[in-house]
Amino acid sequence: MPHSHPIGIFDSGIGGLSVAAKVRELLPADDILYVADSRHAPYGDKSDAFILERMNTVTDFLLGQGTKAVVVACNTATTSAIAQLRASWSVPIIGVEPGVKPAVLATRSGVVGVLATPRTLQTHSFSALAARFSSTVSIAVQPCPDLVGQIEALRFDDDRTLALLNRYIAPLLEKGADTIVLGCTHYNYLADRIAQVAGPGVQIVSTESAVAREVVRRLACERLLAESGKTGDEAFYTSGELAVFARQIDCLWGPGKAVYSL
Repeated sequence: MPHSHPIGIFDSGIGGLSVAAKVRELLPADDILYVADSRHAPYGDKSDAFILERMNTVTDFLLGQGTKAVVVACNTATTSAIAQLRASWSVPIIGVEPGVKPAVLATRSGVVGVLATPRTLQTHSFSALAARFSSTVSIAVQPCPDLVGQIEALRFDDDRTLALLNRYIAPLLEKGADTIVLGCTHYNYLADRIAQVAGPGVQIVSTESAVAREVVRRLACERLLAESGKTGDEAFYTSGELAVFARQIDCLWGPGKAVYSL
């Protein structure tokens, strides 16, 4: 496959843009094709079968556009069904999972908190991930069923968002957590607010930079990195309302970018 082909990145909505931004920082010459499956967001309250169906549909679209790799920039999709996706396609497929390992290394109190969608916390993959470290630390999980909708609406600072953060973070602090994992890429856009609510003694762990580094590593191994000296472009697609997506892209990526219907 030509190294000039784009990198495909998708999420249930706009959370994966935080991953795409880090990929862009590390790979300025590569083209990026991003899909927000907004019509079906959030994935966090869907079944594994439905999530896999959407993952296959979006991946089929991305590969039809010639993408050389696919980044599943969604914790719920990754923990639910990335193994099945990899079994169906031969291109590099990179996922994102909650950063429990770095949080375990960082904690001083021995209590790690995890904020995630209900579905992520129910998956076998997350349970197995947590079990790997449960003998050395206590992992306190907190489902956050209403946060993704607030973020999709770009309501980062309104009263309801702050009230939800206080409601979700308080139980983790009461259990002694000094490290909180952002187990959904959407939550990256609330990292500063989460840190403010949690307080100065609590470290916030997100994984978008680590995922971007893994994308670089995989493409380098496959000799698929774009040639340096060019400036990569981006194309943004959504299965949701185009006008809404255009506002989201203007806010989170920058003005002037064209958006397209999936």
